[in-house]
Amino acid sequence: MTYILMLFIGLVGGGLCVWLYIQGIRLKLKEQKRQQDKQVQRIQATLQGIKAKQLEFDQFAAKVVSYNELASENKILKRDLQNVDVNLRKLQLDTELQRQTQGTLDQRIKDLGSRYLKENVKWVGTSLTPNNFVACKQRLQKVIERCRAIDFSVPTDDESDLLASLKEDYEKIVRAAFEREEQIRIKAQIREERRLQTAIKSELEQLDREREAIKVALEKALAEAKDQHSEEVERLRARLAEAEAKSQRAISRAQITKAGYVYVITNIGSFGEDIFKVGMTRRDDPTIRVRELGSASVPFPFDVHMMISCDDAPKLENIIHRELHRLRINKANPRKEFFKTDIETIRQIVEKNHGEVEYVADPEALEYRQSLEMSAEDQEFIESVYDAIEDESETIVDEG
Repeated sequence: MTYILMLFIGLVGGGLCVWLYIQGIRLKLKEQKRQQDKQVQRIQATLQGIKAKQLEFDQFAAKVVSYNELASENKILKRDLQNVDVNLRKLQLDTELQRQTQGTLDQRIKDLGSRYLKENVKWVGTSLTPNNFVACKQRLQKVIERCRAIDFSVPTDDESDLLASLKEDYEKIVRAAFEREEQIRIKAQIREERRLQTAIKSELEQLDREREAIKVALEKALAEAKDQHSEEVERLRARLAEAEAKSQRAISRAQITKAGYVYVITNIGSFGEDIFKVGMTRRDDPTIRVRELGSASVPFPFDVHMMISCDDAPKLENIIHRELHRLRINKANPRKEFFKTDIETIRQIVEKNHGEVEYVADPEALEYRQSLEMSAEDQEFIESVYDAIEDESETIVDEG
């Protein structure tokens, strides 16, 4: 029993030892497995890091250029730089040439602009009259605007000087026109006085001859009558007086010539569009009559559309008046010579009864159109010029 007990105890002890040993081995195996798992994890992490580095390396390797590629690219860059240098030099030469060309063009523009300005200033000055100051001023300003449009500089001071010079020229022209008109008026007055004196002298001589004839006839009649039949003598005297009167009337009629001018004129500033005046004059210079009509009775001068020279001016005038009778403005007074019509109608009447004639279709109406466009400044300037000249004329008359 003891043996068996000892054997049993030995078996139990041996089994326990074996269990303990197995347990130790199991724990060791577990520990080894845990260590292996950790090592596997470390290896996996290392592999992932290696893969990431490999990826980065592959990306970097893709960016790496080989020496041959760098050398080839360097050649291309050198060639491109040479081309850029050549183009840059060419561009510099082109720029310099363009600068020289532009300088030449600028000088030519300056020369042409200067010549254009001078010629037009001269032209405006030569076309200046006492009646077109505003139109000439506008022309001058347009010339200056065109010069500036082509980059030809006209400073404001130069523009002011040109306008001041235009005003000075206008004053001179107005003054000269006043002097010419005064001289014309004086000469016309002298001619008219001489003509009148000659006509009076001739008429007086004719009357003297007639008086002498009448005296002789009366003396003869008285001598034959011998103080008888006084009534017969009185009838003879009456007949002689009547003959003298008829002779005087015949002389007066003979002195009236039918040759003259028929004029067709308008004044749109005073009467409006398509209002024509048809009249006649026997003056050697028919424009004097037109100027008289537009002198003081109307605000603007008349424009001449036709000035017809003919041998029988009263007849042609009467024909035109009869043809235009229904177109009269004043139907109550046929002596008024204004008609509401058009220039073509008048032209047809004249050509039918007189022949071809030169005419102006559209009226200039310069003063009227300038008055519509004139500024207050220009109006004051023109009035001051006329006032100054009139004051000077009055002073000269008073001193004379």
